[in-house]
Amino acid sequence: MNRTWRNRLLSLALASLALAGCVPVEQTGSGTGASGTGAALRYEDAVYTSDVQSVQLYAQSYNVADVLAPPVVPLNQSGGLLLEFDRFSAPRGRAVVRLHHCDINWQPSQLQALQFVQDFNEFYINQVEASAGTKVPYWHYRFQVPRVKLSGNYLLEVSEEGGNLLLSRRYVVFEELVTVGLRPVATPGAGDRYVRQQLDFNVFYAQYPLVNPAQEVKVIMRQNHRWDNAKFFTKPTFVQEAQRRLEYQLFDVEQTFLGLNEFRALDTRSERFSGLGVERRDVSTSPDQIFATVGKSRAREAYSTQPDANGKFLFGSREYGNAPLNADYQRVFFRLHSPEPAPGPVYVFGGFTDWQLKENFKLTYDAAHQMYTGSALLKQGYYNYYFTVKGANGQADSRYYEGSHFATENVYDVLVYYRPPGTRADLIIGYSSVQFNPQR
Repeated sequence: MNRTWRNRLLSLALASLALAGCVPVEQTGSGTGASGTGAALRYEDAVYTSDVQSVQLYAQSYNVADVLAPPVVPLNQSGGLLLEFDRFSAPRGRAVVRLHHCDINWQPSQLQALQFVQDFNEFYINQVEASAGTKVPYWHYRFQVPRVKLSGNYLLEVSEEGGNLLLSRRYVVFEELVTVGLRPVATPGAGDRYVRQQLDFNVFYAQYPLVNPAQEVKVIMRQNHRWDNAKFFTKPTFVQEAQRRLEYQLFDVEQTFLGLNEFRALDTRSERFSGLGVERRDVSTSPDQIFATVGKSRAREAYSTQPDANGKFLFGSREYGNAPLNADYQRVFFRLHSPEPAPGPVYVFGGFTDWQLKENFKLTYDAAHQMYTGSALLKQGYYNYYFTVKGANGQADSRYYEGSHFATENVYDVLVYYRPPGTRADLIIGYSSVQFNPQR
């Protein structure tokens, strides 16, 4: 069936009615409804209004966009980040971007805006386009993040002109003043070495004069660029002053990572064929309905190699090509076979949930069918995800259904923070990334 402008105009006219039934309500702040009125800025990845969806913040490499690249850039390329997101409601005013410099703990630093931005700290998003011929109409926003003067942690805030918050996103700007050497090693515990992954590392500072490095240098290590389970190192294990080297040798199992498993995949980019992880489709509804393959626990299964995107996601439309404007929204149904209820609530979990246990990705248990079920409105694309249990401590426990293996392929990165004497900001003076168990 040809997609015509008449259909598009009709869908726009019915948008206010259709969205009431098909858009999941996500109240992540203290706001009310889609306006986000009253929401307070949180220094984390957050969405403050129910009509914002499909947020991506990623790096460009040599002016080529890579939506799977994490928002981590060197200082001299700090303008090489792109922000994209959709809104279901028609723009009522311009969207405004502001940048916030943060300390290592993601709290606002004591710097004034002029100390870290090139110009006035208020930027407008001018690239806004309507979707073309989709069942669910939306407006797509695109913004190139401006360059900054200092390295460190940054929070990008987007709000409507007038103050209502839309979203916030974290990103990292680093300098290469020290060198980081990473080395995968076996964990010390006999049982842990089959389920955990450990990396020892050194920080070399021959070309950079560190003052009191044992106290002033802090390090964060992340798995697959996640902040929710990052490890924080306040002191090196050894300081080799003669070689100007800081050694970090990990002896505590809490400083290691569960290897977990390769991610489950869902490919909804085609409207004509069922992609990876799709059992069946129903295109007679609006929006289309996608039924993901029924999942089962992998906790007791042997490790199996399979390619994945380490929890990330991308959007696409195989039939129409232009993902930002042509990829449609679909109601995706997730199902997990479980003979008995888990010890806590179960969620679909991954990069597209901001590595958070979000209520609109929470599953409901059906004892009669021994099945967890739930659905979410997602843009056509390729997604990686886990089935995750919310532990008693409120944290995500992916091991319960996914298992954990030393052999799993993961990416680890290290951020080296330093606050020079007499300054008020945590700078990032070194960065390194390594692939653990690379698949060839």
